[in-house]
This record gives sequence, structure tokens and C-alpha cells, in this order.
Amino acid sequence: MKRFALKSNGSLYPWRFRLVIGLLGLCCAAVVWRIAELHVLDEGFLRSQGDKRSVRHVPIPAHRGQITDRNGEPLAVSTPVLTIWANPSQLIDQQAHWPELASALGTDLATFSERLKANADKEFIYLRRRMTPASGEAVMALKVHGVYSIEEYRRFYPAGEVAAHLVGFTNVDEQGQEGLELAYDQWLQGVPGKRQVLQDRRGRLIKDVQVVSNARPGNDLRLSIDLRLQYLAHRQLREGMQEFGAKAGSVVMLDVHTGEVLAMVNQPSYNPNNRANLQPSMMRNRAMIDVFEPGSTMKPISMTAALATGRWKPSDQVNVYPGTLRIGRYTIRDVSRAPGGVLDLAGILLKSSNVGMSKVALDIGGEAVHDAMAAVGLGEYTGVGFPGESVGKLPTYRTWRSAETAALSYGYGLSVTAVQLAQAYAILANDGRKVPMSLLRVDGLPDTQQVLPEDATRMVQEMLQNVIEAEGGTHRARVPGYHVSGKSGTARKASTSSKGYQEDSYRSLFAGFGPSSDPRIAIAVVIDEPSNGGYYGGLVAAPVFGGLMSNALRLMNVAPDNLASLEQPALPSPPALATTGEPR
Repeated sequence: MKRFALKSNGSLYPWRFRLVIGLLGLCCAAVVWRIAELHVLDEGFLRSQGDKRSVRHVPIPAHRGQITDRNGEPLAVSTPVLTIWANPSQLIDQQAHWPELASALGTDLATFSERLKANADKEFIYLRRRMTPASGEAVMALKVHGVYSIEEYRRFYPAGEVAAHLVGFTNVDEQGQEGLELAYDQWLQGVPGKRQVLQDRRGRLIKDVQVVSNARPGNDLRLSIDLRLQYLAHRQLREGMQEFGAKAGSVVMLDVHTGEVLAMVNQPSYNPNNRANLQPSMMRNRAMIDVFEPGSTMKPISMTAALATGRWKPSDQVNVYPGTLRIGRYTIRDVSRAPGGVLDLAGILLKSSNVGMSKVALDIGGEAVHDAMAAVGLGEYTGVGFPGESVGKLPTYRTWRSAETAALSYGYGLSVTAVQLAQAYAILANDGRKVPMSLLRVDGLPDTQQVLPEDATRMVQEMLQNVIEAEGGTHRARVPGYHVSGKSGTARKASTSSKGYQEDSYRSLFAGFGPSSDPRIAIAVVIDEPSNGGYYGGLVAAPVFGGLMSNALRLMNVAPDNLASLEQPALPSPPALATTGEPR
């Protein structure tokens, strides 16, 4: 048998040994080169990889801009709060601390345990959002492993339900959801900042390194409303509704010269700070969204159209006997009969004669009435930018039939909002000049547009003052110390389930302005479905107008223009004395 002789180094194949040694040497050289490359030529890579495992960027919350009234009174502010969150994969092993943690969070232990176990495989869940700083710090003081906090802001509304429909509210992430919070969401939103921190592998803070970018708070928003007038309107409307058992209502107050909305309230309302049992119907800004037939409050607009044609003068008379007017298959009726069956134009407004107004409108044509109503902004947006604003409906026809013309002249066959109604009367009060409406404070006097003839509107102003002050007028709208002007209206509510109108279902309306000598304020009052004591606008809505106008003019330091109404009757002279010095 042939034997192989081994060399002295014991290697059978020396070239294999050298190959292995060479490969090991190349591997060592590659490792050394890589180490040198990383530490000398490309050290930024190692640094970035290390930073990814320890350096974090934590957002710095930015508070939302403040909303104030025209005088700087806060209507919406952002307050600092703490949001508590947890890493369930860490907290699941801390069962001994669960009872005290659940108690501090304000929840029962069973619910807390069930939720934590259901999310045991996750690394992030909210335990409770937007806690007050004191409550949040009490939770963090327990020092439970796996529980952390985030600084956030919560929206608070100091005026509560008084300004809720106008201001609106935000969601839990401070994003606008309703009202002006939604309309000006981008303007109010802040830009969060960024802070660089060092954390360990468990997410615990080691060091606050630096602020990368500062948080930028949102812009403030100053509204046109006066919170004092807003409170007055809210109280006056609520009392009026309670007295007559009404279902809902709205009040809008405008500055005649600037177009600013000084007050806008609705009932029923809600508390934006506590929306636990909030019903969707309570959030509706009825003054901007609900539309209705304005009834007799449109007669002053129709009368202005008649005077503007030059065919009619205030002294012209109309025969309204016997208080009805037959047009085709429709019969127009007056609620109150005119003495002698004849009325001048002022008497038509004073008696609110549908027959008289219809005859005037039939003489000038439906197109003239339509154009006057369109000129004061009916059937179009007000331009205030409120979310969901309704435009209403102002019909137009190629050929105006008699029934359509007559109905339009006394406020039927069209639909408006309370804001549009207030704007129409503000234009009448401003001698036919239209001013852009605004929900934001206006500095200075804006540009105006003459949309109705000045002489015609001034004649109607005198007629509307007569409506309130003359014998048989709407005395409930009177304001002691001031001459005011206005017109009531009572409109039947249209049926939603069938054609025609509902039985015993009305809206009570009143719109006007004051003081008559130099109008400053225009007010529209809408009260929906009064059920106790009556439903006529002069009975239900007029006292709300009168009470609010009285308080508003005094609050705004408007000089009285009717001091005679404030004069006290002369006191009787004291009884004559007898010679004994004793009274007889």
C-alpha cells in the first residue's frame, strides 16, 4: 500500500493554507477600511444613524387665535391643557398601578383595564385628552411607567350660549367646525413649532437639546358685534318667547351707517363649552339659515317702489272697501277694516291693508316691486361669508300675473332670512343707500351704493314712524324718549307635507329702525310659532323690538329725539291751609 509522506509543517496541500490565510487577510483589510471610512471619511452616516435612535423632534403646540367682540371682550380663547397618553406594551406590566391611575383619570377600573388589554399590542393610545393642568399633573405625579403627557390647547367660550351660533366651535384638535370658527379656520389656526430632544430606547426624555422652530400663534379675529348688545338681545328674545310660548326665534341688529352686525341671537341655543347632550337643531344659526315668507314687513319696500315711479304720492287714496279683493280664484283679505273704506298710502301701512297694497302694486306692475326688493338684497347672499348662509328666494317672471304681483307686494311668494330683512330696513333707514354687511369690525365709513331713490325712502320713513306713533298703530314697539319707525308682520307657515299652509301655525315679525330723526340701528325680530296669548307680529314681536331698541340706544349714548314723551304730568298743588294752620 502506497503511503503519502507529510512535510515538516504537516500540510498536505500548502497552497490551500496560503489561500485561507490570504482570504482572512483580505477580510481583515476590508473591515479596517470600512471602519476607517465610517469614522474618517463618512462619519455623518454613523451620527445620523445614532440620532435616529436617540434624537427626536417633539412638536411645540401653537394656540389658536382669539376671537373678540368689537371692544376686545373675549368670545373664544385657547387655554393650555394636558393630554395623557400611554404605551400599552409598557403599561400592561404595571397592573399594580392601574387602580390609582384609573382613579386619577376619572374612569372606572373595569373600563380602563378592558381598553388597555384590547390595545396591548400597540404602542400608543390616548388615556384622556385635554385635562386641566392641575388634573394632568396629578396623573403624571404617579410616575407610572408607560404613561406620558402632551401639551395642547383647549378652546373656551366665555360668552357661552349668548354668542354660540355666531362664533361656533372647534373639535378636539382645535379645528373649526361651526360658525366663524369654521369660516376663518385658516386665519385662526397657529403653526406648531419643533423642539429637538434626546430620548432613550424606552422613549424617556434624556435631554432637551434645542428649539428647531418656534410655534407661531394664530391670528386674532375682532368681530363687529358688541357683547353688551348681544346679551341684551339674548335676554329680550328669551323673555318674549317665554311670554308667548314660542318654539324658536331670532334677532338681528345692524349699524345703519357701517353695515356691521351689532348683535345676532337665536333661540334655542346651546353651550359650546359642554356639548354632551347637544341636539343638531340647536346648532343652527336660524338668523342666517332659516328662510320664511316675510309677510307685511315687505309692504314698506313695495310702497317705496310705488313712490319711486312717480305715479303715487303719500296723499293719494285707495278704496279698500269691503276689505276683500278677488283676483281669479284667489281672494285677498284685510284683517282690519278701514273707516269709510278709503286709505291714503300712509294709512295702508298703518292698517296693514293687503287690499290697498295689492291695488297699488297692480298699478305699477310686478316688475317694479321685484326690482325694489332685489335692490335691497333679497334673493342674494349678504356677503358676510357665514358657512351655510341661505340666499332665500325672490321669484321673477317673464310675464307678471295679477295674483303673483299682489302676493309679492304684501310679502308672500318669496322667502328671506332674518339677516336679509334687517339689511332691507337698514337701507330704508339710510335714505336708500346700501352698505356692505360685515361680521367683522369696520374702521371708518365704507362706500355706499344708492339703490333706492332718496326722496321715496324718506317718505316711507315718515310713514313707518306713523305706523308706531299714530292712533291705532303698533304701540308696543314704542321707545320712551325716541321716535322710532317700523312695521309688523304675521305670516302663516307653509306646510312641508302638502300644498298650502299649516293650520294655526304662524311667524310673528317686526322690523324697524331708530331714532327716526337720524337712524343708527336697524333691528329685525322673528318669533316662530307663538302658542300662548296671540300670534300677531304687533303683539308678539313688537315688544321685543321696543325693549331692545330702548336699551340699545341708551347704551350707545344716542341723544333722545322725543323728550316730550318723557314729560311728567304736573303735580297737583298742595291743599290750602286753614287759619288754624291745619289742612282742610
